Amino acid sequence: MHTERDPSRATPRARIAGLAGSLAIAVALGLWACGPGGLGRGPDGPPAGGASASAGASAATTSAPAPGPEARGPRLAVATENATAAEVALAVLREGGSAADAAIAAVLVDGVVQPVSSGLGGGGFALYWDAAAKRATVLDFREVGPRDLRPSDFDARPPKEERRGVMVGVPGEVAGLFELHRRFGTRPFAELARPAAELARQGFRLDPHLARTLGPNEAWVKATPRYAAVFAPAGSLLAKGELTRNEALGRSLEKLAAEGRAAFYEGDLARDVVATANAAGGRLALEDLASYAVVEREPLHAVWEGKDVYTMPPPSAGGLLLLETLAMHGRADVARLGYGTGRYQHVLAETFRGAIADRMRFVGDPAFVKVDVAALTAPERMRARRAAISETATREADRFPLAESGTNHLVVVDAAGNVASLTSTVNDAFGARLVTAGGFPLNDELDDFARQAAEERFGKPGVNLPRPGARPVSSMTPTLVVADGRPLLALGGSGGTRIATGVAQVVLAVLAFDRTAAEAVADPRIEVPPMGGLVLEEATPDALAEDLRQRGETVAKKPNTSAIQLVVLGAGPRRVEAAGDPRKFGAGLVE
Repeated sequence: MHTERDPSRATPRARIAGLAGSLAIAVALGLWACGPGGLGRGPDGPPAGGASASAGASAATTSAPAPGPEARGPRLAVATENATAAEVALAVLREGGSAADAAIAAVLVDGVVQPVSSGLGGGGFALYWDAAAKRATVLDFREVGPRDLRPSDFDARPPKEERRGVMVGVPGEVAGLFELHRRFGTRPFAELARPAAELARQGFRLDPHLARTLGPNEAWVKATPRYAAVFAPAGSLLAKGELTRNEALGRSLEKLAAEGRAAFYEGDLARDVVATANAAGGRLALEDLASYAVVEREPLHAVWEGKDVYTMPPPSAGGLLLLETLAMHGRADVARLGYGTGRYQHVLAETFRGAIADRMRFVGDPAFVKVDVAALTAPERMRARRAAISETATREADRFPLAESGTNHLVVVDAAGNVASLTSTVNDAFGARLVTAGGFPLNDELDDFARQAAEERFGKPGVNLPRPGARPVSSMTPTLVVADGRPLLALGGSGGTRIATGVAQVVLAVLAFDRTAAEAVADPRIEVPPMGGLVLEEATPDALAEDLRQRGETVAKKPNTSAIQLVVLGAGPRRVEAAGDPRKFGAGLVE
C-alpha cells in the first residue's frame, strides 16, 4: 500500500480502457474542481447544511435546455454524492452504456471513495425505468439475517465491541449489481468494474465528506490495521485532498470482474466475509452467502396531480411515508400553507409522524408479514388523518427507538430515457467497523431490526423483529415521477430515517412549488426524529424556529448531512437538470 501526502502535486489521471474495445475514460482522481465540462467548484464546495439555492446551483448542478422535437430522447444526466463517481457514470453513458451500466460503475466507485456509507459488504435497493417497456422495476438486494441468527443477540444494543459481528447481515450489493446488469446492462460487467478497481489500486483523493467522517472515527481507524494502512499510513489521519490507495479492495474488484458473482458468494471473498464477521461474534455461514437471492418487487404506485409516482415497497418504509404524504396533501393544500413557512413545516412534521408510527406498527419483510399498503394509504384514512392535524398545535406522538443511518444514493438517465435510481448502504459509519482482508467494511444492517420492547408496546407479535432469512425494514426511498409515460423526476437520498422525509420535501418542492432541481435539494429541510421533537438546519432563521415553537413543536437546530440526489427531465421550456446535494458535496452532470 502506498500513499502520497503532497496535495500540491499535479493530480494524476487513471486511464480506464475497454468500454467499447478501444475506449479510454480519463478519470480525475482528485476531482474537486473538474476540467472542461466539469462542476466548476473549488475544493470545499458550498457550506453544508444551510447552503443557499444559488450556492447549490453553482456547486453541484448542471442543466441544459430540454431536447426539442428533433432530439432523440432525453439528455444524459447523473446526480451522485461524489464527483468522481459522477464523472465515471457520465463517461459510461457517453460511450452508449445504459443507465444500469453507468449506475453499476458509479456504485462500485462509491465503495472505493466513500466506504463510510456503502461498498461490497452492504446492500440496497434499485428502482429502474425501462423506457422501451414503459415499466418501473424494483430490485431488492437488502441484507438478510443469517440462518443461525439468534434474537437474543439483539437484546443489548449496541453490542460489545467483540460482538459487533452479530449485526452483520448477508451482503446483497454484489448480487444486486449483477442482477441489475443481467436485466438491463449492455456493457461487460468487467469493464464496468475497471474504473473502481483502478482507482483503488492506483490511488484516489479523499473527498470532503469522507475526510470529515474519518475524524470522529479516528481511534477506530488507527486501531484497525487494514484501514490504518489506507487512511492513517504515517500514524495520523489523511486530510481532504490527500492521495491514498486501497490495493486489497482493488484486488477484490478485479476478482469480481474476472470471476463474476460467484467470486463473492462462493469463493475466497465469501470465506473472507464469513471469517471477518464471525471473528467478532457473527453467525454467518458460507451457505448464507451461497443462497442469497435478489428479490424483484412491484414498486408502490400512486397518482398525484395527474402524475404517476413509483417508489419503494416494503421492506422499505420510505415509499409508504412518501405516498401517505402525497395522499394527504394536494398541490392547492400545500400552496396555501406557503413554501418553507412555519405552518408548512409544522403540517409536514405532523404528517411524517403519522407515517413513522405506521412504519413501526405495520411494516416488515413481506416474506414474513403482510403489509397492506393500500389500506394504510386509503383515501378515507388519509382524509381523516389530515383533518386531525391542527395548523397551530402539536399532538402528543408516540416515540420509537429507531437509529437507522448511513447510505449513498445516485440517479442516472441514459440516452434512451432509461433511469436508474439506486441506494446502497452499510448502515452506520463504516458499517459494523469490521474490515475484511479484501479491503471493504461489512454492514451492521441487522441493527435495523426492531427491539422486542418497542414491538410489545403495541401488543403486536412483532413485524420487524430479528428472524433468520428476514430483511430489516429500511427508510431507503428511490423514487420516480412519470408524466404522460415519460420520466419527469428521479430522486432518492441518504441519511437513515431522514431519507424518506427528505425525498417527500424535495418532491413537493418541485411539483407543488416549481423549485429548480438545485433549489429543491439545497433548500433547508426538517427532520422528524422517531424519538420526538423537530430538528431544523443550523441556518434556519430564529424567527421561523420561534414560529414552530408557538405551534407546539419542540425545536432543536443541528447540522444536516443527509443528502438528496435529483434529476429533473422537463418538457417544453423546462430545463433538464441534475442536482447533487451540497450537504455531502454532491455532483450533478448533464450532457
